[in-house]
Amino acid sequence: MTARVIRSLCIGCGACVKMCPLGAITVRANLARVDGARCDECEECIFACPKGAIVL
Repeated sequence: MTARVIRSLCIGCGACVKMCPLGAITVRANLARVDGARCDECEECIFACPKGAIVL
């Protein structure tokens, strides 16, 4: 399982990008995207997201 972004909640702020220790998250067109091959499910992005847009 990997983190995924709930598109309707994501505001593209980049808070998750800054917290991801593996660089598994990028923001393009105001939407965070998780690279499942790089995500190790540390949950840092989940805690960083102010909108609760990232879930496992």
